[in-house]
Amino acid sequence: MKSRNGLKYGLIGLAITLFSGLANAAAMTNYLENKLIDAFLRAQSYTFPATLYIGLYTVCPTDSTAGTEVTGGSYARVAVTSSLANWAGTQSAGSTTASSGTGGTTSNNATITFPTATADWGTQVCLGVSDASTSGNLLFYAALTASRNITNGSTASFAAGTLTFQIDD
Repeated sequence: MKSRNGLKYGLIGLAITLFSGLANAAAMTNYLENKLIDAFLRAQSYTFPATLYIGLYTVCPTDSTAGTEVTGGSYARVAVTSSLANWAGTQSAGSTTASSGTGGTTSNNATITFPTATADWGTQVCLGVSDASTSGNLLFYAALTASRNITNGSTASFAAGTLTFQIDD
């Protein structure tokens, strides 16, 4: 549990595979923390994104800074629609029914593949999840446990079941 101004809350944790690299636990950005506090406790409207966009970073973001996302070389964030088909229920990896598990964990049900790099993308050290394909708001981010150099002609991907989100367990 994390504490800020006396309020305790769990972090969303991410474990991922990017060419066999893993990510450390993730953190929500100040933007998302504020939206969730306002929505759940202050009766303020927040529209959850229908699609999430997975991005790669050469400099990690923080709660309040954007970090350095890859640009050029055919790079684009990968869109993943928020749905039962795309994200497993908490009861088991690969499930496509509403969550009923006790572990608070979901993962991607299909491979998430970035475009093939047409130039060197540099050394990737983090991933981020945003609410738009470009610009938009960064929602959460995680450092890779092993950085990866994405070179011209290579393709970064997360195999099914390897991009894992856990909420407070």
